[in-house]
Amino acid sequence: MNFQTSVGLPVGLPPISHISPILLMGSCFAENMGTFLTEAKFQLDLNPFGILYNPLSISSALKEIITKKEYTEKDLFAYRGLWHSTMHHGSFSAITPEATLQNINARLLQAHQTVPKLDWLMLTFGTAYVYEAKETGKVASNCHKLPENDFNRRLLSVDEIVDEYTSLITDMAACNATLKFLFTVSPIRHIRDGMHANQLSKSTLLLAVDRLQQSFPEQVFYFPSYEIVLDELRDYRFYADDMLHPSPLAVHYLWERFSETFFSAETKQVIREVEDIRRDLAHKPFHPGSEAYQRFLGQIVLKIERLIRKYPYLDFQKETELCHTRLNP
Repeated sequence: MNFQTSVGLPVGLPPISHISPILLMGSCFAENMGTFLTEAKFQLDLNPFGILYNPLSISSALKEIITKKEYTEKDLFAYRGLWHSTMHHGSFSAITPEATLQNINARLLQAHQTVPKLDWLMLTFGTAYVYEAKETGKVASNCHKLPENDFNRRLLSVDEIVDEYTSLITDMAACNATLKFLFTVSPIRHIRDGMHANQLSKSTLLLAVDRLQQSFPEQVFYFPSYEIVLDELRDYRFYADDMLHPSPLAVHYLWERFSETFFSAETKQVIREVEDIRRDLAHKPFHPGSEAYQRFLGQIVLKIERLIRKYPYLDFQKETELCHTRLNP
């Protein structure tokens, strides 16, 4: 007897491998998958503007990455002792404008340099609601706790999103003809205005992505993270304490379903070997100076060397340095 409604995974999608450069942008789901991909040694850049929630903010950030915008002090504002950018997450804010600009421009340049080499652009939409500054009319990616009266909040239309991304995809494809776009809709519910408003928002995002798939069938793909959480994991035991975010168990399940969809048998084997090394390094010995532990570390180094010989594009520099530090305290 089956007690679960299974969501059919898309088939025939182009595979993702360790030699596929990836840029992930968007909401918390992008962060979750990005963390798994990073730990598995994929080549990626994750949220160079920090977490972004709405499609227009993500699109604006991508345009700034492509054009290599350089932020100046006039792009910032001071509030509550910190300098902020409305385009960026609070993790970029700092006490001085110089420090904030250093944080922003260094990450933007890094992302710009990856664009020509990208194989996948993975975008996660969280909400179709946007905050527009009353003074400028610009969409704010992050309000940084400015007074709510400074903004107008509204729901984007499907046409707005489709028009914006039709232009963006066309422009990016002209620069990188092999670039593939993977869209997801975050399963995290935004209940500020109630469940009905959240459903309207998610429906808008889903309809927009579907339209984009129809317009770009060879370039645009969709992974059903939203449907998996709402249908396969509809029990509250798969949610965090706030009953809105997926629990760590649910996030891991999404990773498994993502792996089923995009990874070949060889890629999965590499992931297992990488995880084996990570697990060994996480081991905390009772006697770190013992001969047995030194041999254990030596075996880890040998595992890393064997894996790099087989897959030279894997980056184990940090792990190798950690082993040598522990071998020579």
